[in-house]
Parts: sequence; structure tokens; C-alpha cells
Amino acid sequence: MEVFTLKILITGGAGFIGSHLSKSLADKEESVTVIDNLSTGRYENIKPLVGYENFRFIVDSILNIETLEQLIQDCDIIYHLAASVGVKRIVSKPVDTIETNVLGSHAVFSLAAKYNREVILFSTSEVYGKNQNLPFKETDDCIFGTTMMSRWSYGCSKAVDEFLGLAYHKEQGLPVIIIRVFNMIGPRQTGVYGMVVPTFIRQALSGMPITVYGDGTQSRCFTYVKDLVDTVVKFPKSRECVGNIYNIGSEDEISINELAEKIKKKTHSKSEIVYIPYEKAYEQGFEDMNRRRPDISKIKKEFGFEPKVNLDNALDLIIEYEKKAIA
Repeated sequence: MEVFTLKILITGGAGFIGSHLSKSLADKEESVTVIDNLSTGRYENIKPLVGYENFRFIVDSILNIETLEQLIQDCDIIYHLAASVGVKRIVSKPVDTIETNVLGSHAVFSLAAKYNREVILFSTSEVYGKNQNLPFKETDDCIFGTTMMSRWSYGCSKAVDEFLGLAYHKEQGLPVIIIRVFNMIGPRQTGVYGMVVPTFIRQALSGMPITVYGDGTQSRCFTYVKDLVDTVVKFPKSRECVGNIYNIGSEDEISINELAEKIKKKTHSKSEIVYIPYEKAYEQGFEDMNRRRPDISKIKKEFGFEPKVNLDNALDLIIEYEKKAIA
């Protein structure tokens, strides 16, 4: 009978990043269990894994404490990705955002501490908020806007998750590692909740207008999901990173205007690029970060992280995936 090396629990494992991580770990012959309530994740994302002997999928919420406790008791390591994500969803469902992120993480941390299980928390570049001290270092301040704008609830709730995880580490010795993810892209990412790359590609391929929110001068650094996954699977083997925070992403910036033009050219699309004011796209008074660029020197030094798939190659791969999905 085959014996698998580690028993891994992935919360939110049917989502975009979670499904890529699930496949990578299952292919490495780890024993992988995914729990996902499919509110933003999709069964299709992990369907190819369902026949694996070392994979199982639980459709449930991490707020179901009875189920979650059984899964945590039976695992060695937790990759905690379950969260309410996407700007559109955050603005339209702020209660769900806060409850899922804060209460869900509390459930994971408290049970992980009870059974002394390592937790790798997936956080976000949104925790830097309106900080303009670029590139963002892990020790930089979190600067959020008014609580009257639900837009800030996501970054703020993920910052609370980080505080909570580090508090459990300090008080109860919980082995916790935090990664702040910067604008990951790749196959299986949905544009429904405001993710810009799949939205632009699907609009371009279908001949619909490519919708740029704001004036398009805002810039981002996009990283292919495989580069993220190839690094985070190394985390459980490193004791030195426990209790630490790591930025992970690309350092190459591109404006949203340039991104729209690049995708239009790559897809040979005749789509018109149109501009939608933030207040029409989201809510009155909506604020965005003009730039978002990480300092990745820490994860480079400790894990040798280096983005290997550049933006052009990443877009080519995603476009081919989307063409097949349409066909």
C-alpha cells in the first residue's frame, strides 16, 4: 500500500490559486484534501483530480466547525486560501467578505493551534492599502481609507487575519507563515469578480468592448500562478520561515492601458477599449491604488524565488486556454 509523505489540507482549494496548488501537491504524491463551499471556487477546477487516490474533495464551509475540526485533526499542514475575493464581490457583499475572512481564519487558527498544525496563510497586496512607499516591503505600514467605503474591507480583514495568525504564533507557538500575493494570473481565473486579465481576454476574444475602469494609468505587476505554486510548496520544509511574512509577485509594472492594448494585439481583436468611471463600475467614492509593486528581496534570498514566466508568455498561455474554453 502506497504511503504519502504529508497530509495536506487546502481551504478554498477549488479556487483559481487553490486548484493549481492542489494539483501540484497531488502530483508530488502528497495526500491532499480540499474543502471549498464553491461560492467563488468551481468544481471544474479540481475535477481532473477527483480520480486521484491521494485526493479528496469536501464541499463545505470552513465555518462548519465540526467538519473543519475533523479535517485539521487529520492533517499535517494547512494551506489557508479560503476567502471572499474580487473587488466586485467585496463591494457588493461586504458582510460576506468580513465574516468569511475574519471568522473563517479564526476557526482555522484556533483549531490549528489546538492540534499544533502548521498554517500557511495566503494574504494579499491589498493589506498595503493606500501606502505609496514603493516597492512595498513586508514591514511597511497598512494604510486604509474610511470605513464608509466597503472597498477597504477586504484589505483590512486580511490584515486582521495576519495579526491573528501572528498572535497565535506568539502566544501559543502556532507554526504560521504568511504570504502576500501580488496579482496572480493564469488559466482557470475568473473575471466575474473583477480580475482584469481574464476579463480583458474574454472581452477581446468575443469582440466585446474592453472595459478599463478609471483612466487606465494605474499599474500592476502580474505573475504567472505556476511561479507562485512552485515556491510555496517548499514552505513546509523550511523551519526558518515560521512566524514570517513574504511578498510574492513580479517586479515588472505595466499600466492597465498598456495591458488592454497588449491583449488586444495578441488576440488580433477589433474590440474597442472603453473607459468606465470607478463610481459606475463599483460605488460612489471608490478609491484605487495607482501603483502596486512588491519588494521581493526577502523571498528571493530565503527561497530563491524568481518569476520565470514573463507577462507576454503568461498572456499567451491564458489566451490559448480561453480559446479552448470558448470552443
